[in-house]
Amino acid sequence: MNYTRRDTLVMGAGVAIAAMMPFQVFAEAMDDAVAAFTGGADITDGGVTLTAPEIAENGNTVPISVEAEGAVEIAILASGNPNPGVIEFSFGALSGASSASTRCRLAGTQEVVALAKMADGSIKRGTAEVKVTIGGCGG
Repeated sequence: MNYTRRDTLVMGAGVAIAAMMPFQVFAEAMDDAVAAFTGGADITDGGVTLTAPEIAENGNTVPISVEAEGAVEIAILASGNPNPGVIEFSFGALSGASSASTRCRLAGTQEVVALAKMADGSIKRGTAEVKVTIGGCGG
């Protein structure tokens, strides 16, 4: 079969569009997860301490801890995972502190977001970029 230059350009554009589709789907899933947690409330940066490693040698078990003084709920989201919701924590009146830690699986290098719903109904955010390497080689 003979391909013309135009055919090659059209196929190349199709491949480029197909390659970008998962990123759009992940972004939509992340937006849906944020909207479900916040209920449409405004989000302010700060007030949440999210601790995650800068480089994770194994994306299967990435340790994450979060703290937000005065929070009644905290959600941890991974923006690059097919299902961005990692975990949600709820804190009652008898909770000693509004902090928690967990290990999660990250599909690759991505931003991890912690959203905290405060007692007054406001939403605060903390973020951390985690680079997931393959075999700990920094690649």
